[in-house]
Amino acid sequence: MELTTEQRKASQEFYTEALNLLIESKTPFLLGGAFAFFQYTGIYRDTKDLDVFCKSSEYTRILKFFQEKGFKTEIRDARWLAKIFHGEYFIDLIFDTVNSICRVDDTWYNNAFKGELFGIPVQFISPEELIWCKIYVQNRERFDGADINHVILKKGRTLDWDRLYKRFEQHWHLLLSQLINFQFVYPSERDIIPRDLLVDLMRRAEEQYDLPVPTEKVCLGPIIDQTQYQTDIKEWNYKVITMTTV
Repeated sequence: MELTTEQRKASQEFYTEALNLLIESKTPFLLGGAFAFFQYTGIYRDTKDLDVFCKSSEYTRILKFFQEKGFKTEIRDARWLAKIFHGEYFIDLIFDTVNSICRVDDTWYNNAFKGELFGIPVQFISPEELIWCKIYVQNRERFDGADINHVILKKGRTLDWDRLYKRFEQHWHLLLSQLINFQFVYPSERDIIPRDLLVDLMRRAEEQYDLPVPTEKVCLGPIIDQTQYQTDIKEWNYKVITMTTV
């Protein structure tokens, strides 16, 4: 999506106003989305929304504050998302992910990156949290694998790989598949991925063949795509594992 010059100016004016109001609300928040992606990769994308991350106990305070300022607000999905509108522009208030895995908590603030947006001091979600959230976006309409590759390319040598690995303890297959994808895309940069990490993930994959095959037919597809695995669940009798935080 490419904005016109007028739209870009209007969006930046809204973002500046929104950031100042967020600071005025005295409620902790972090920036993610396109602006965090730009912070870590230098790739700029026009956008009509500002992705604001906060804890579930905080988003209602932000929502109420903006309501009192005359903004239209909406709780789009009580599991993870609320919205604040200003004409064609809006704020996404994100406190979890649709699969209930990447729940915002104090560790997000502890590992946040301090920076600026439009001259305003802000905190961005860390590159580790950015990767963690994006790796679960693998559906027909949107796949964030290229975004993750770009973050690894630009920040991989300074990433806290141990902390990132712990984020994927339950879903380590996704991390392994992403790292293999990265090495395919950037063969000359494959050493960005720590060898010990890749060896350990490959070992875990190999060890699965030494274990008995699960007796229950389970499909984890809905964790990364809410629609394309409906046939598996409704017609082929696969069970869905309850999605909880790791």
